[in-house]
Amino acid sequence: MAENRQSAEPVVSDVQKKIKAAFEAFDYESNNTVDVREIGTIINSLGCFPTQADIHDFIAKVEEAHTGYVHLDKFLPAMTKVLLEHKFPPIPEDVLLQAFEVLDKEKKGYLEPEELTKYMTQEGDPFTQEEMDEMLTAFTDHETNVIYYKDLISQLTIDPDM
Repeated sequence: MAENRQSAEPVVSDVQKKIKAAFEAFDYESNNTVDVREIGTIINSLGCFPTQADIHDFIAKVEEAHTGYVHLDKFLPAMTKVLLEHKFPPIPEDVLLQAFEVLDKEKKGYLEPEELTKYMTQEGDPFTQEEMDEMLTAFTDHETNVIYYKDLISQLTIDPDM
């Protein structure tokens, strides 16, 4: 029994390091606290793609007494459980590629920021303008001002052996 526990500990440790790094990227005041509005982005950055309802349920579990903030002490165990139990699984890479290819009607290999914003804020489970601005800042090629979606897909998908 001890062998199983020992082999699981490095996995948990690695997962927690990834979670802390993702959390700390949004801890602007370096006080182990983030705004609840960043939680969806943090979860996405860890390769998880929950619905808005799942995000709201998760926030309800980890938010500090309805203050609008989440402390790392509550986020870390909850997110570790999510990752280890493979909740909110990532979308397979080939499915993402097919989706982007449908949007790229001219088969250019990229999308204009305006095109992507239109699709992502008006269809399905829409992104907020703030989420779109963050995504465009992160994924728009600064030289060409377009989004090369194959590069984006490689950043959105994770190693299944994480």
